[in-house]
Amino acid sequence: MRSAITTAAALLLAGPSIAQTGAPVAAPGNPILSDGRYYSTDPAPIVDGDTLWILAGRDEARAGVNDFIMNEWQLLSTNDPASGRWTHYPAIATPEAVFAWAEPGRAYAGQIVKGPDGRFYLYAPVLQRKSPAEDRFAIGVAVADRITGPWRDAHPAGPIVSQTTPVANDIQNIDPTVLIDDDGRVYLYWGTFGQLRGIELAPDMVTTRGAPVAVRSLTGFFEAPWLMKRRGTYYMLYAGNNAGPDSACTPAVYHACIAYGTAASPLGPWTYRGTVLKPVSSTTSHPGAVEFKGQWYLAYHTADAAGGGHFRRSVAVDRMEWDDSVSPAAIRPVVTTRRPAPSPAPTRNVAAAAQAHASNEPVPVQYWIKALNDGIVRDAPLPPDLWGSWSPSNPPQQWIEYRWPQPVTLDGSRIRFWADHPAGADEGVAPPAAWHLEYWDGAWKRVPGAGAYATAPDVWQAVRFPAITTRCLRAVFDASGRGTRRAGVAVSEWEALAPQTAPPVVAPEGPLPACG
Repeated sequence: MRSAITTAAALLLAGPSIAQTGAPVAAPGNPILSDGRYYSTDPAPIVDGDTLWILAGRDEARAGVNDFIMNEWQLLSTNDPASGRWTHYPAIATPEAVFAWAEPGRAYAGQIVKGPDGRFYLYAPVLQRKSPAEDRFAIGVAVADRITGPWRDAHPAGPIVSQTTPVANDIQNIDPTVLIDDDGRVYLYWGTFGQLRGIELAPDMVTTRGAPVAVRSLTGFFEAPWLMKRRGTYYMLYAGNNAGPDSACTPAVYHACIAYGTAASPLGPWTYRGTVLKPVSSTTSHPGAVEFKGQWYLAYHTADAAGGGHFRRSVAVDRMEWDDSVSPAAIRPVVTTRRPAPSPAPTRNVAAAAQAHASNEPVPVQYWIKALNDGIVRDAPLPPDLWGSWSPSNPPQQWIEYRWPQPVTLDGSRIRFWADHPAGADEGVAPPAAWHLEYWDGAWKRVPGAGAYATAPDVWQAVRFPAITTRCLRAVFDASGRGTRRAGVAVSEWEALAPQTAPPVVAPEGPLPACG
């Protein structure tokens, strides 16, 4: 997971964490924790006996705060994922309570494995309190007799991986994943921002052996590696980010898919094999996979809980299936599921039934055109929550367009602009100098009788007009700026309003013919 390093406010003397008791959770679908009281992220499943456990971080950012505020780890457990019966163990460990050398906060993605001695080992990325390194993230190891703790530092001398150990490096050392192989040998991988490293550990679970191996053959690797083995083949799941309009992974750079590769030995070489999970509702994605009672499961996180967002994520679990007709066996694309939800309320907004297009297609990869009509408005949107037109050389005019499979009748529209520069700016993203609506009627025509076209950002700007019937609607923007210098334009949501409410309809798959 990506980081934004801050200095924690207080430091506590480390000691064993306190074992937690669990609370029952009824989860008739994903996400497991859904009511917004606890957010959960970066799932790491582990099977112990007849129980499936999931280690997770906890997102605590307030709504509208774009930062990973994560102070503790938690656990979820079940004897049967299909039953919807889970147990939640909050705050099983915090960085400063386990590692004397760690700061509070930044309890990022970790993993628990059961060692050959029967004890549990937690591999955890934390911030070193004192370090000469440019990036102070490091990986520590905690140990406990029970999976719920109490946890204590298994290597009190300090982290086993950092920018100074086992060898000097300049990467961010987070997202550890560990595999104990069939022969008892132990392997650790970690990495983010496109840098993936692997190394063998000694049987003591903390001493590194040999030099780290750099992996560069997994297409689009960004972060969140997950190492596992099935039928003699090693698999590496990871969050991928090879973005582009024709990418099998993601069209937007801030989003991630879950991709994977295979190898015949635990330290590679690795071969890219494809995509397991398309981008979810959170920009980040983080896999964990495990076989439980003969069925494989993929754990991941989304923004689908109440009040959820990119920094308020929640763990989900779905079945993972294999194609054994090929060698090595392939992982089939995972079919995601959600909790049962009430039918959406009738609405005047028919934008969801349209396909969105823009004058700047292919849209720059920091933006996502599907954000125009996804029905989501965020207090502090990230670039993929927007359609945007910014480029090093912005044109004087841009447009966005909805295409419906059949003509629709409209008598209004609402739009939300986003900007990081004020009105009139000639750089960055600014509100448009002016804008108007056009509809297709054998040619593009201005919508007649429209009211005022306001441009202030971060509020809904509504336009009413006498009813028209059309298959295509455009919003046309005149860029802010002066001379040959112009700002870009960005829109977080655009609604097309019919005179009467009706149940919402989703746009069809496959391209629709253009108007004109």
